[in-house]
Amino acid sequence: MLARDLASLGRVSEETSSESVLRGLTATLAGGVPGCAGGSAELWREERMVVSASHSELIVLVDSEGDMGEGPSAEARATRRHVMIQDTLREPRWPAYAAMAVRCGVRSVLTLPITVERAVLVLGLYGVRPGVFAARNVPPLADMLAGQVGVALANMWDYDEVRTDAAQMQEALAGRAIIDQAKGIIMKSSGCSAEAAFDELRRVSQHHQVKVADLARLLVEEHQRNRGAANS
Repeated sequence: MLARDLASLGRVSEETSSESVLRGLTATLAGGVPGCAGGSAELWREERMVVSASHSELIVLVDSEGDMGEGPSAEARATRRHVMIQDTLREPRWPAYAAMAVRCGVRSVLTLPITVERAVLVLGLYGVRPGVFAARNVPPLADMLAGQVGVALANMWDYDEVRTDAAQMQEALAGRAIIDQAKGIIMKSSGCSAEAAFDELRRVSQHHQVKVADLARLLVEEHQRNRGAANS
């Protein structure tokens, strides 16, 4: 069931985003991993982090770890190895973090780093009782998460790239149309050729250090205003 729910995260749509994938992932961890009462996910790309968690207390816990500069998530990200806390009441490595975890109702912690393309995803699994995560179960769980989550994130990034390319193409076509309108205005007012009109647009844009499309848009808007004033 966990594998099935994770696989469903790989289906993308217009509403899919890093945040939505991470929210679905943390909810899946909380509901599908034995002993896990909550989950968090930190997606690091070029030192920028997107964080999500199944419970608000876990957001507080992740943020506090960032403020302290130490803890299991930071350790997992630095070493690229999983980190386990069997009981936060008896954790000697990060006493400040452990105290915060206890205040958040967390007694067990398992953090798993997953490398996906140029990003690192640090997953946090949290239990309300000590010792709920068995070391023998970590490797198969990590392998399954790496495979399914990697597919989900790769699909999302591919979809984002397609959407970005489509938006850029649409913008380029719109820019070309407005430039053609501006050329027509210049040709009509000066009696020059289309090539000469574009050269004039380019010369003025370089002089004022603005894009040709932006200059063309200003020219068209001014022409429309002047026509409106004349008609009124």
